[in-house]
Amino acid sequence: MRSVVLGVSAGIAVYKACELLRLFTESGHDVRVVPTRDALRFVGEPTWAALSGNPVTTEVWDSVHEVPHVRIGQHADLVVVAPATADVLARAAHGLANDLLTNTLLTARCPVVFAPAMHTEMWEHPATRANVATLRERGSIVVDPAVGRLTGADSGPGRLPDPAEIFEVCRRVLTGRAPDLAGRHVVISAGGTREAIDPVRFIGNRSSGLQGYALARTAVARGAEVTLVSANVALPDPAGAKVVRVETAVDLREAVVSAAAHADAVVMAAAVADFRPSRQSGTKIKKSSAEPDPIHLVKNPDVLAELGEIRREGIAPSPRVIVGFAAETDDVLANGRAKLERKGCDLLVVNQVGENLAFGTPDNAAVVLVAGGDPVEIPRGPKEDLADVVWDLVASRLA
Repeated sequence: MRSVVLGVSAGIAVYKACELLRLFTESGHDVRVVPTRDALRFVGEPTWAALSGNPVTTEVWDSVHEVPHVRIGQHADLVVVAPATADVLARAAHGLANDLLTNTLLTARCPVVFAPAMHTEMWEHPATRANVATLRERGSIVVDPAVGRLTGADSGPGRLPDPAEIFEVCRRVLTGRAPDLAGRHVVISAGGTREAIDPVRFIGNRSSGLQGYALARTAVARGAEVTLVSANVALPDPAGAKVVRVETAVDLREAVVSAAAHADAVVMAAAVADFRPSRQSGTKIKKSSAEPDPIHLVKNPDVLAELGEIRREGIAPSPRVIVGFAAETDDVLANGRAKLERKGCDLLVVNQVGENLAFGTPDNAAVVLVAGGDPVEIPRGPKEDLADVVWDLVASRLA
């Protein structure tokens, strides 16, 4: 059983922290809720005590014989503050200790995760940005807020991410991986592109986006700034990732190349269609007694090869590490080695696809081919585990 401290500060998103608390307790964690005084104006002490099964207080003076302002942080395996207001971020960044929560943050020697939630103007204020940068420099994971509806009619960045996605970040942090991607910007593509035949039909593939989203979640948990280029994926946005939605291979190419110019690493996990119809019908093609006209295909841009060429030729700013994915059905390693040489990437994750293999499954197995190095075999397991091995290899190259 892992010991988790859930810090709760005073924002309207406090009610969502009840769901986060439930996810921790149902997965077997022992959770101590430490709210600020004003947080109890939104959700009261009896609720937190009932859901956690532990006493709740905001005061350093309660149960003084147990020295709670020191012991709670010392004994924790993880401290997560959700929601984290601008006020709590500021007090944490400046080392203030005027309540039980900030005392706990000062005494914690375990990983600390902040999930900010506030109005857009507060999130974008230079003081808040400086406080976030300070916390990240000290090793804390600060999960960027989501974009969406805020209090009242306001909308923009500042929304607390979905509790289930915050939990996934915390679950990965609890594996003990160091925040070795802190200060790094990574770009990940996920899902499968669709190439329209007419307004109804398209040429596509079976990619679900699960592996790309696992790469995004694990990168956030390791401290990275994450841009996720998502092609036709029906999954919740990973907490802390900037999601750019695309449909076609041309759309994906534009989004990835643009983001890659400011990235340290790019991981191309999306299944990008190799071909598209040369012509798209503006209306639905009707079925008739005659055979339909053949669909003439043309090649799509090879985004992975283009990234390698941009870096090799110095045409524009480019990432230091480029990672490709190769889904193969036969001669897996031979095809993978040929693709690694042809694409000009540093790492190529090669996996076999087929019925109940890779696409749409929660697990995966692969071999990572390394330019100028020995291959790394990854046994079948959760896609998050494969993602962590990929980031291990990327982090070592960045270092």
